[in-house]
Amino acid sequence: MKPAEFTYRRPETLAEALEEYAQATDAKVLAGGQSLIPLLSMRLATIGELIDINGIPELSRIEVDDTGVRFGAIVRHTELLEHAEVAQVQPLIPAALQHVAHATIRNRGTTVGSIVHADAAGEMPTVFAMLGGTLTAQSVRGAREISAPDLFLGALETSLAEDEIATHVFLPALPEKHGVAFEELARRHGDYALCAVGAIVGAEPDGRVTSVRAGYVSVSDVPVAVDLTETFSDGRCSPENLAAAGEEALRHLEPASDVHATARYRAQLVRVLTARAITNAYEDALARNQQYESKGA
Repeated sequence: MKPAEFTYRRPETLAEALEEYAQATDAKVLAGGQSLIPLLSMRLATIGELIDINGIPELSRIEVDDTGVRFGAIVRHTELLEHAEVAQVQPLIPAALQHVAHATIRNRGTTVGSIVHADAAGEMPTVFAMLGGTLTAQSVRGAREISAPDLFLGALETSLAEDEIATHVFLPALPEKHGVAFEELARRHGDYALCAVGAIVGAEPDGRVTSVRAGYVSVSDVPVAVDLTETFSDGRCSPENLAAAGEEALRHLEPASDVHATARYRAQLVRVLTARAITNAYEDALARNQQYESKGA
């Protein structure tokens, strides 16, 4: 099947793209197209105009400094995954990206596009929520910053206005004395996750846990991040606290049954993967602390 007829435009500057998008009727923006093109091809969606932003150089940049990582709307998953400075400043980004679909999809799909698609079965919307990221949305009316709690409104729904284009995303750097992990279970590599859990754990050099934050994929209608620090109030990464963390996470989640898994099975995956992700992030934090002390010495 082929898409219904539409008008194709390829602006060369962001200002031109914003103007065309504002004036267009029933338009969509093309970046990676890994979600949009299949919908058009199967005629599950029809549009009047397609505005291709791949010719705009400023949207292809990756900027990394001590505060975090900023990347544009046409930066591909693979570019972020293979970027050494990104891995050093915020290692959760490549830890999650390696689970995104297959190499062919990662080579073409864009991380900003994945975030604004707002699919709770996608890894990067959850990473955005976990890290407290910020999305830059621009229109002919100006630019605004949208924080993670304000972006996701519902299943596949965001707070972007009809005339706004998501142009950049900023993800904060990993703080000192913290570690990360990302655990995912899928029927086959590259399939959507039955459940995935990302974790960011703060730990002192003596092993005391100071903070725990986890994010969940394929469990609720929207990407969910949960602060689990209180379940480690004694500072120990113990089996008892790990089990309590899984139960606490379930209080904030809505596991549902579908053709892939029952709600009960997903709830059990939350328990198991929460414990595994937190344990691995805790060990990562201790390893980073040792590296930091070695460099200091």
